[in-house]
Amino acid sequence: MNMKRIFALAFAVLMVLALAACGTRDNDKMANGSGNGSAMTDEPKTAEEALTLHTELLEREKAILSENTELWEKVFMETDKGMAMIEDEKNYGDFLLGTVEDAKEQFTDKEYEWLKESTTEISDIENKVAELEEKYPEIMQKSMDGDMSMPAGSDTSTPPDDGSMQKFPAFEGKDLDGNTVKSDELFSGNAVTVVNFWFTTCNPCVGELSDLDALNRELAEKGGGLIGINSFTLDGNETAIAEAKDVLAKKGATYQNVYFDSDGEAGMFTMSINAYPTTYVVDRSGNIVGDPIVGAITEKKQAETLQKLIDQTIAADMA
Repeated sequence: MNMKRIFALAFAVLMVLALAACGTRDNDKMANGSGNGSAMTDEPKTAEEALTLHTELLEREKAILSENTELWEKVFMETDKGMAMIEDEKNYGDFLLGTVEDAKEQFTDKEYEWLKESTTEISDIENKVAELEEKYPEIMQKSMDGDMSMPAGSDTSTPPDDGSMQKFPAFEGKDLDGNTVKSDELFSGNAVTVVNFWFTTCNPCVGELSDLDALNRELAEKGGGLIGINSFTLDGNETAIAEAKDVLAKKGATYQNVYFDSDGEAGMFTMSINAYPTTYVVDRSGNIVGDPIVGAITEKKQAETLQKLIDQTIAADMA
């Protein structure tokens, strides 16, 4: 797996654990060295102020992870080996600090001190974010609604103004057994296709595999289907494919998983996803129906939203 993908996927885990995607990097804050100073001490008096602070904190966290990317990549090389040990409620900064401590010998004294300071700040940010979300639970959904879509600049980030539907990026790839899979043939053969993006060491992703397999069986009875796209397997990474197949087998998940080249349209689409797991609903014409569903479908809200989009798509197909 190349370093760029490791960085992107490790950062995606941060998004899952924080339950919100980070906003745009604030270059002025980084240049001035001002991070969470006042943000960590000022207490919001309203939900609106809390949402603003919540966003600023997450922006600062992203800014930290955007600095010294080569150094972070060395850290994420280690987290990639032990990512499955992350627990949903564990402070991400503490996890990173533990990873840095375990790999301390790989860093110079200067690198180690910088990483220790940075992971400690991330830990403080995570604690403050959790405190805000507990006190103002409504801000979490507002943050997700505002930031957890595809990044700005992506062809699929926002609905077109003319009301037309967006196409799922075309691809020609293979499933984990080496069989050729073409997106146009796949989508045209189903009344509805659910596409689930995941990766092997993402706990929420793995936790929903059994539910996704059950959903695939239900969809088959209605002329639909479900596929998985494991981000680690892009470009046909043999080790990642073997690991994905092993995880799927242990969860009893038999639905088709596919991969394709990372530098193609679908590959870039995959790499730009901010949070995992993320699920899309696609109609027979290859159009994306509704908004992406962020988070595991084992959660009630995600499950209900997904079912609504599935029913909507099947009904339109029968009309």
